[in-house]
Amino acid sequence: MPVEGGSSSGSTSAARHPKQKRKAHSLSIRRTNSTEERTPGLQRGDMLEGQDSKLPLSLRNNLLDLFGQIEREFENLYIENLELRREIDSLNERLTGDGQTVEGGDPTKGALKTKASHSTSQLSQKLKTTYKASTSKIVSSFKATTGSRALCQLLKEYVGHRDGIWDLSITRTQPVVLGTASADHSALLWSIETGKCLLRYAGHAGSVNSIKFHPTEQMALTASGDQTAHIWRYMVQLPAPQPPPDVSAPCDDDQDSSDREEGEVDGEGPCEVPTVRVATATLKSHQGVVIAADWLVGGRQVVTASWDRAANLYEVETSELVHTLTGHDQELTHCCTHPTQRLVVTSSRDTTFRLWDFRDPSIHSVNVFQGHTDTVTSAVFTVGDNVVSGSDDRTVKVWDLKNMRSPIATIRTDSAVNRVSVSANQKIIALPHDNRQVRLFDMSGVRLARLPRSNRMGHRRMVCCTAWNEENQSCNLFTCGFDRQAIGWNINIPALLQEK
Repeated sequence: MPVEGGSSSGSTSAARHPKQKRKAHSLSIRRTNSTEERTPGLQRGDMLEGQDSKLPLSLRNNLLDLFGQIEREFENLYIENLELRREIDSLNERLTGDGQTVEGGDPTKGALKTKASHSTSQLSQKLKTTYKASTSKIVSSFKATTGSRALCQLLKEYVGHRDGIWDLSITRTQPVVLGTASADHSALLWSIETGKCLLRYAGHAGSVNSIKFHPTEQMALTASGDQTAHIWRYMVQLPAPQPPPDVSAPCDDDQDSSDREEGEVDGEGPCEVPTVRVATATLKSHQGVVIAADWLVGGRQVVTASWDRAANLYEVETSELVHTLTGHDQELTHCCTHPTQRLVVTSSRDTTFRLWDFRDPSIHSVNVFQGHTDTVTSAVFTVGDNVVSGSDDRTVKVWDLKNMRSPIATIRTDSAVNRVSVSANQKIIALPHDNRQVRLFDMSGVRLARLPRSNRMGHRRMVCCTAWNEENQSCNLFTCGFDRQAIGWNINIPALLQEK
């Protein structure tokens, strides 16, 4: 989590990331039949003899043991399936026999046959479902990763920050550029196509924790650990586009790169770029870190969220504080505004998120939602009538604004979830995780894909935020992490939905 006046990339990540086992690459193992009798005294090294591999013998032995365990598990399931089939056949024969002895009736006719057939069908279906469920967990672990690469391809890497990147956003006006907010006290604007840094904002004295762009003008809103939020103007000129790199080659090296130097990234930082150092407006009413900020619909007001447990509503033209939104019991973690209505949602470490309604100037209603058991890291609106909330309790919940008593869908994951985003057109939820993964789900909670990650692509530290860009008939997803880089991905939406 961002801290006032900046953050150390080493201490934050080390506290949140357990070491993960190194994955082996270029694995080649001789397949053996579990029913064949193995020669007594045969050593594992002999079984792998003559194979071209640079893996140490001890590691190859461990891999052989693991695959042996998997083979035995499949064998047990296969035997269990045979027994279940025999049980079904026996039950069918018994029911058929009973039908022949009752009242001398024909087992192919009458109510008894119908009842027996129905019972058998139900039992058969239940047994088949149980078998499929028991095997799916193992089979799913062997799905090839080439499918995810075809669905999600790396577009560009944006390297230049000197510390972790907390947030990123896409401009809503032309020219369309990418903005990143970093713990190195700066915000950068990037050319999406070329990956070139176009402008640097250096007006903050602390970590820049969020960045959002005005809906119609070339203005940016940044929140910082220096207890302020800044509104500043920018003017950029896009460079000539470059030919895209070849990222279609399959990546067969899945070695974990967590052993690289702390925060190390490929490439060098941006060259000297124009720098903006003075804000158009400075919002100063908070008594703690300002963790997030966003524009209300129309761009005439902004809302800020702070570690002082309050959210503030400001007039942009005068920088005047209009309302202070209080009620959370602990620090706020995020705020978001509705794209078409005067609604604000704030999330907090108190495990709740609150919906604030400013549609009626005379009434400012608030609703409190308690669907999580740990810090709510973010809650965002969709284009429709839904709110999506993510939490450190490793769940993501989808809510209906018309009836928010309980979520309409719950997504359970294996890692804490950071700042989520939802695509406007297809309503696909992108989940950034502490464990360096990014997963895609639909609004009903069905998993669609996982962004590929290896030592040649993907994030090496926790992923902090995601943002969508659906301009020009293409769908791009942008991610940022504490490895000091942002990454652009091309998402093949038709193929993604077809896989579903």
